[in-house]
Amino acid sequence: MSNKFVSIRIDNKDLYGVETDKGVIELSNKFSEWPSLIEVIKNNGFDKLINSINGTELIHPIGSFNYNIPITNPEKIICVGINYPDRNEEYKDGQNTPQNMSLFVRFPRSFVGHNSSIIRPKISEQLDYEGEVAIVIGKSGRHIAEKQAYDYIAAITICNEGTIRDWVRHAKFNVTQGKNFEKSGAMGPHLIPFKDKSQLEDIHLVTKVNDEIRQDDRTSRMLFNIPKQINYISTFTTLMPGDIIVTGTPTGAGARFDPPKFLKPGDKIEVEVEGIGSLLNTVEDE
Repeated sequence: MSNKFVSIRIDNKDLYGVETDKGVIELSNKFSEWPSLIEVIKNNGFDKLINSINGTELIHPIGSFNYNIPITNPEKIICVGINYPDRNEEYKDGQNTPQNMSLFVRFPRSFVGHNSSIIRPKISEQLDYEGEVAIVIGKSGRHIAEKQAYDYIAAITICNEGTIRDWVRHAKFNVTQGKNFEKSGAMGPHLIPFKDKSQLEDIHLVTKVNDEIRQDDRTSRMLFNIPKQINYISTFTTLMPGDIIVTGTPTGAGARFDPPKFLKPGDKIEVEVEGIGSLLNTVEDE
């Protein structure tokens, strides 16, 4: 597996580094001009970080820190909805593959990091999970052609795009509320630098709740693949370094069971993505 870059918090300080079996090698203390991983991405700095390691670095053991979401201050997080065939069929609206993709935005504070608890809000018991692959943009671009799209990806991470289901049905036209409850989703733990399309085109994604497999699919089955996503989104907005695109979830979210299987306090959710790792979170009540 590639180097695993992480953003962490320890002693009320936000740091970043690379994770090894022994813990996290702190690297943010060497690059004051790059206060977070978004600046590393803007400066194409992953290789420089690795080349700076000389064996005498401060290592924070696993358990001595909390994981932040990998990009703590993105300009925007754009999510793709209904992007797997079986997920489209769940809507039972008689429509075949849509002509254009469904999109919505999320705010950074709606996510927590790896090993933190996602929060079921006191106003609803319909907290749901959605395991997804997320990509991080590496350079700015507008009207990006599909054949150039992979050149704009800097890194890959994992998302549990948690949703408050009854709050995405509050009005005639909205999903913003139900997708942005504070600490309702998770992202991380790592940023894996993107090298070539084999890391994304046909990888396995599995979501488990309390070790029961709920979602199981491959990215090759997306209705709108990642180059199409980058092309389409960059038609209306400039993609910037550190922007995150959450690429869609397979069938199997809790709302689609009969009766629904919404998350409860104490539940454990694990999203595993081939070549990227595992994102693990538990659930607490607000």
